[in-house]
Amino acid sequence: MSDAANTNLTLRDEICEYWSMRAETFDLQPGHEIFSNSERGVWHELIARHFQKTKGNNVLDLACGTGVITHLLDDLGFEATGIDWSEAMLAKAREKAKIRKRSITFLQGDAEETREPDETYDGLITRHLVWTLVDPQKAFQHWFKLLKPGGILLIIDGDFVTKNILEKALNFAIRKFTTASPAHSDVMRDRHQHILSQVYFSHGAKADEVKQLLTAAGFSDIEVQSDMSAIHREQAKAVGFLKSLSRRSQHRYAIRATKAE
Repeated sequence: MSDAANTNLTLRDEICEYWSMRAETFDLQPGHEIFSNSERGVWHELIARHFQKTKGNNVLDLACGTGVITHLLDDLGFEATGIDWSEAMLAKAREKAKIRKRSITFLQGDAEETREPDETYDGLITRHLVWTLVDPQKAFQHWFKLLKPGGILLIIDGDFVTKNILEKALNFAIRKFTTASPAHSDVMRDRHQHILSQVYFSHGAKADEVKQLLTAAGFSDIEVQSDMSAIHREQAKAVGFLKSLSRRSQHRYAIRATKAE
């Protein structure tokens, strides 16, 4: 049994602690931080496409981590705010903003229950959060309330649990022929698996199921973008051939949902 399983931490505490431990090396990994202007450009295109119909520019980045997506929003002229549980992640985000001379607000809080006032934001965005949610239905209902009428939610995520034959073979080759990063040590892998076994999407966050939960929470005009090839091509330059193929074989997507006026 892992050390994590022997603690008295709640699942939410455990998730916060895990990502705080990841903060120091988070920006070193392709797929988290952005390492080229060309990749930054395709991220800009993705965000701009889905937020082009927003009525205003006040956007909250949920579980912002080190502020990668928050900075992309700021690049595009949005009034960007980031929120995250982990003070260690937020320290990195604030330092990054200071270095880049960006005026971005970062808040400490739970993305599933932000305690922000209802109808505060024109847009919400989250990357790689939904698959870790403890109670996605409650979270989606809360996010619906946070949006102003006509507001847009953009979810960028994937099913990182279900492995097809190609991905299994590629992951075996990656483990055999590449050196594991500190984030993928046995200890961190055990912690990750212990958390994953308890979250709602322990079976994998598939787009159709996420869409159903969004509909139940009141969202409409829901669009699923399953073609993420432009981003995969840019990230391939940093992650290498094997990892690039593995990522392309995964079920990754962007989902845009609207709060009707």
